[in-house]
Amino acid sequence: MKAVSSLRSAFIVYRKEMVDALRDRRTLMVVLMSSVLLGPLVLVALSAFLATFEERAERREVHVAGIEHAPTLANYFARQTYIVKTAPADYEAKLRASKYADPVVVVPADFESALHRGDAPVLEVVSDSANKQAEGGTARIERLLQGFVRERATVDIALRGVSPELVESVRVEERDLASAQTRSSQITGMLPFFVLMAVLYGALNAALDTTAGERERGSLEPLLMNPAERIALVLGKWGAVASLGMLIAVLSCFSFIPAQWLLRSDTLAALFQYGVHEALLFLAVLLPFAAALAAVLMAVAIRCRTFKEAQASTTVVILGVSLLPLATLFNQSGESAWQWWVPALAQQTLMTRVLRGEGFGVEQVVVPLFVCAVLSAAGLWFVARMLRSAAVR
Repeated sequence: MKAVSSLRSAFIVYRKEMVDALRDRRTLMVVLMSSVLLGPLVLVALSAFLATFEERAERREVHVAGIEHAPTLANYFARQTYIVKTAPADYEAKLRASKYADPVVVVPADFESALHRGDAPVLEVVSDSANKQAEGGTARIERLLQGFVRERATVDIALRGVSPELVESVRVEERDLASAQTRSSQITGMLPFFVLMAVLYGALNAALDTTAGERERGSLEPLLMNPAERIALVLGKWGAVASLGMLIAVLSCFSFIPAQWLLRSDTLAALFQYGVHEALLFLAVLLPFAAALAAVLMAVAIRCRTFKEAQASTTVVILGVSLLPLATLFNQSGESAWQWWVPALAQQTLMTRVLRGEGFGVEQVVVPLFVCAVLSAAGLWFVARMLRSAAVR
């Protein structure tokens, strides 16, 4: 009977906290808009960014300064179906100012005469590394010019009566072992980070309001005067905060499915394979993390007397969730066993594996789940202990 009474009290508190959280519609809409829409908007923006490069590649244009000095090169560009455009006289200044979006091939005045003498004239591909649009097209232009160099070398060797096959005694071919999903994860690898941040901010406001916010409003003390056990009050509050975090997780994970309809990049649309199966795997990773995060945020905020003080105190948690996933950028040795013991980093790694189309091992699932369970239990124990102590007045 005592357990049933505690569960009933916990449910009453849970319902009360959920009603309070849903009543603040302005804050709830801000959280939903920023958390749920941020990831899909970034995906669509990334698609638009890639689409600009695809459109430029389809236009097959090359910008040249001094093309009149190289009719041989102009003929090669025409045979490769490239359109030659004359670069402006001030192309260097425009490239530095990011007002020119294409690299420029600079042809020396003695290009043709140097070719006839058998010399090696220098072709410059001018860009600016700070100008990302121009820098992105540099590799394409360099490959085009390398084709011209190989063609000239083949013609020169053939004119001397030597078979071109004798020069290429070894052929080098590239074979990429990465699957299509793995290649796409190199572009979409930031999506798990946005989902993690959505869960964090989805639970943050509710966690602060149900602890420090109630203390600041003076509504926490009357609640503690009820005969219900402290653990029942804590479970009710934690359940409401965790539910909001999980709700944001569900909405955020499934929001990427309709976002694929707006992708402008054909390459990204073909590589990014994200459906209901991937969304469910994301949720299997995120739901325990949302529960643990709710308990940790409540444990940090319960010691604060004002909402503003709680916001400042939870900055440490926000920084931790934000910075820990970045460890994968500096770890070039691949996945390590210690990553599964680090909250946020483990979830980031697991969701990245989902995007790559890879499965989970037992350790990769059990260890993060165990860590989340320990964090949840420790956070709830601390909140219950603070509510029993004389510090809450």
